[in-house]
Amino acid sequence: MHVRPGSRPRRLAAALVGVGLLAALPACEAVDVAESGDRTGATSEGPAPVAGSALAALDALEVKGRAPRTGYDRDEFGDGWVDTDRNGCDTRNDVLARDLTGETFEPGTRDCVVRTGTLADPYSGSTIAFQRGQDTSDDVQVDHVVALSDAWQKGAQAWDEERRVRFANDPLNLLAVDGPLNMQKGDGDAATWLPPANGYRCAYVARQVAVKAGYGLWATQAERDAMAGVLARCPDEPLPAGASLPAVRSAPDGATAPASYADCAAVRAAGAAPIHRGEPGFSERFDGDGDGVGCES
Repeated sequence: MHVRPGSRPRRLAAALVGVGLLAALPACEAVDVAESGDRTGATSEGPAPVAGSALAALDALEVKGRAPRTGYDRDEFGDGWVDTDRNGCDTRNDVLARDLTGETFEPGTRDCVVRTGTLADPYSGSTIAFQRGQDTSDDVQVDHVVALSDAWQKGAQAWDEERRVRFANDPLNLLAVDGPLNMQKGDGDAATWLPPANGYRCAYVARQVAVKAGYGLWATQAERDAMAGVLARCPDEPLPAGASLPAVRSAPDGATAPASYADCAAVRAAGAAPIHRGEPGFSERFDGDGDGVGCES
């Protein structure tokens, strides 16, 4: 084939110009996308809370710094597991019986002391065989979802002993879980520890929010941000059953409810009976059966 002098350089120059144009296209497209994003007004804000959701309850939690751990001791929350619901069984065995399947009981304990069972561990997603014994009982432990030390530093040190004992034995705040993971968690909050099983994190954080809301505990900013980050992926995750707080009722004639009542007679005289946990003037001493409702009769 005969090539005319000068034709190859012209074609090469044209090709180079074409390559230059192609190289410039991605940059132009990137600018267009950015400008398009600006025009749409898109923001990085999370989803709006759904009424009754854990995310909505999180918005209502007080946020402030962690108080000193000074004075904390496990015994401040009672001497181990107690029988707060008066069913004849301590709380640890109540939780094991609730969370294990195929459980058996030690003879002569009136079906109280759990001997064996199988745990579908929510923290790891694994299945664990529980066998009561000196070397095996710790394979499954009962976790305080909101750790006692964490609660102490975020409001509980101001409580009386009765309220702290009730908190330490509240089924809402207790889960049977993998023992080593419970030890790994320690007294961490959501900012420092979350379950390895990603699929359980929404339910876990929702339970923490429910406990903190129910007992008036606060969260640190880092903790709240971590909780919000988890719940942003499941904005309609509900609070666990029984965790919703009733609306605060006004005293008769629009008067302000007192900070405390002397007894149930005073609660009834004020027209505030029955009184619910979380309402102004509520006291654990009004709630003999531990259901969160005081002065019922």
